[in-house]
Amino acid sequence: MSQPLSEQTIACVKSTVPALEAHGLEIVNEMYARMFQSPAIRDLFNQSHHGDAGSQPRALTGAILAYAANIDNLGALAPAVERIAQKHVGLQILPEHYPYVGEALLGAIKAVLGDAASEEILAAWAEAYGFLANILIAREGRIYEAQKDAVGGWNGWRDFRIETIAPESSVITSFILRPADGGAVMAHRPGQYLTFWFEIPGHAPVKRNYSISSAPNGETYRISVKREPHGLASGWLHDTARTGTILKVAAPAGEFFLDDQPARPVVLLSGGVGLTPMVAMLEALVAQGARVPVHYIHGTHDRDTHAMRNHVRALAAKGTAVRVVDFHQIPLADEVAGRDYDIAGIITDAWLISNTPVAEADYYICGPRPFLRHAVSALSLAGVPAGRIHYEFFGPADELLAA
Repeated sequence: MSQPLSEQTIACVKSTVPALEAHGLEIVNEMYARMFQSPAIRDLFNQSHHGDAGSQPRALTGAILAYAANIDNLGALAPAVERIAQKHVGLQILPEHYPYVGEALLGAIKAVLGDAASEEILAAWAEAYGFLANILIAREGRIYEAQKDAVGGWNGWRDFRIETIAPESSVITSFILRPADGGAVMAHRPGQYLTFWFEIPGHAPVKRNYSISSAPNGETYRISVKREPHGLASGWLHDTARTGTILKVAAPAGEFFLDDQPARPVVLLSGGVGLTPMVAMLEALVAQGARVPVHYIHGTHDRDTHAMRNHVRALAAKGTAVRVVDFHQIPLADEVAGRDYDIAGIITDAWLISNTPVAEADYYICGPRPFLRHAVSALSLAGVPAGRIHYEFFGPADELLAA
C-alpha cells in the first residue's frame, strides 16, 4: 500500500493548478511526443484519439488538472480512476509501462514550464504520480486476476475467429466471434467492451474498443461496428475482414454495465451506434425474465441507419414489461409512423422527462457526445441522482465530464 502523500507535496501540487490551466495541453502534447519516441509504448495506445482532433490529449489534460485540484480529496476521483483502470486493462497496460509515462510527464513539465518548474515542484509531482500509479497498478492487477480466474477467462491477446458477418443497417455490421482454440469465453457484464489489436498492412498496430452487443452465452461474443468516415479499423472490418478471419482480442472490460439483478425500472437510452451495449442489456434482461419495467429508447437518422430494429422488437415481445420507442430524426419519404418508427425528430429533454420514470429508474445511456451531454444534463436537472445515471461514450472522457 502506498504511503499517504505528504502535506508539503499536496500543497505544492495544488499550487501548480494555475500553471496547468494555462499550459496543461502543451505539457501533455510534449509528454506524448516523448513517450511515442518508443514504438513499444506508442503501440499501447489507441492512436485514433491522438489525431487532429486531439481528444486524448485534451482528456488527459483535464484528468491531470482534476488530479491536481482534488489531490486532497481523491475520493472524488474514484469513478475516473476505475474508468482509467478498465481502459488500461483493455489496452494491456502493465506495471513496467508506468515508469515511461512518469519520466515523460516530468520531462514535459520541465520543458514547458522552464524555470518555473522548480526542483520542489518536480519532486512533488514525482511523488504524486507514483502515488496514483500505485493505485492504478493495484486495481488493474485485481482486474487481470479476475479475468484469468473466470471460467473461459484469459489475460493478454487471444485469437478469435469471425464466425458470422451480418449487416444490420446501411452503416452497421455485426461480427460474431468464437475463440480459435475452441474454448469457452468468460461471461461479460452487459455493457462492457472488447479491445482489439489489429495488424493492418501499411499501418502501425491499431487498437480499438467495441462494445459487446450480445448477452453472455459462454461461447461467442458479438460486436456491431459502425463504418466511420475515414475509420481505419472500422473500414478494415467492413471491407477486408471475412468469415474465418482471426482477430486478437483482450478479455471483456469496462465500468459501464447493467446491474445483475435490477431492483428499479431500467431505461436504456441510445443514439446511433450507441445501441450496441443497450441490445446486450436488453437481451440479458429478457433472458433472466426481469420483472422490472424496461424502457428501450433509441434515436437514429432514418430506417436505413436503424440497426437491429426487428431483433429489438422480437426481444420486447418476449419480455414481461418492455416498452420500445424509436425516433427517426428525418424519416425517409416512404416511411410510415408506427411501422418503421414511432416518433419523428430527435429525443428531446422534455419528452424524456415526461415519458420515463425519472423518480425511480436507473438510466443507461450511450451515444454521441452531444446526445450524452443533453441527456445527462436533462436528467440531472430533473433531479435524477448521479448514482442512477450510467453512461458510456466511445472515445476518451473530456467535455462530457462537465455535465
